[in-house]
Amino acid sequence: MQRSSPLLLAALTLLCTCGLATGEDNNEFFMDFLQTLLVGSPEELYEGPLGKYDVSADAKAALVELKSCIDSLQPMHKAEMVKLLVQVLSSEDGA
Repeated sequence: MQRSSPLLLAALTLLCTCGLATGEDNNEFFMDFLQTLLVGSPEELYEGPLGKYDVSADAKAALVELKSCIDSLQPMHKAEMVKLLVQVLSSEDGA
């Protein structure tokens, strides 16, 4: 898990930087990013939430490795993360 920590930090830094730089709603960007990270592909990340940013080759490599870590979660744990995301998105729709 220690090997994944720098990748997670890099991905979160990229996420925060991109969201703050655009003045875009950070919650919306974060939720879109997280949803795509959980159930999408790296290519969908670049075309979707990160589509308007120039993502460097190193950042892309970090995202691919982070996605690989998420995909290697036990199915039960990944399903729980998806359920949590759905719960958060549902509560935002009702707000």
